[in-house]
Amino acid sequence: SASAIAFTAQITKESVFSYNLIPLGFAVIVWSLSFYCGCRNIHYTNSNLFANLELIKVEAGKHPEIPNNQRYMQAASDGIKQAMTSNNGILSSYGFWQFRFLVLGAVSFMVWHLMEMAVRTIGN
Repeated sequence: SASAIAFTAQITKESVFSYNLIPLGFAVIVWSLSFYCGCRNIHYTNSNLFANLELIKVEAGKHPEIPNNQRYMQAASDGIKQAMTSNNGILSSYGFWQFRFLVLGAVSFMVWHLMEMAVRTIGN
């Protein structure tokens, strides 16, 4: 998405505002949303990786903040698993939207490109 936005900026650096740029502007907006969703997806993925490491420590009885007591270990383990399950739903949603925004931006870009070709064809 970031590369597509940069490419769009590059190809329009000499352009002036006009109505035929609306699909391209829409593409940049949805690509920006795709980029944001991708960053959030990575954030939640990293959070789950960290939680998984903490879970391994707890279940091995080696976590420095959890006493080596079965009740404490079970409570901590359950809490970590619950947080990871919640994170999985959120990161999955961000991944879902990241891909859809990326594709929507590509479709909008192609609409703009076809409009530009039509304008050049009619103008000649």
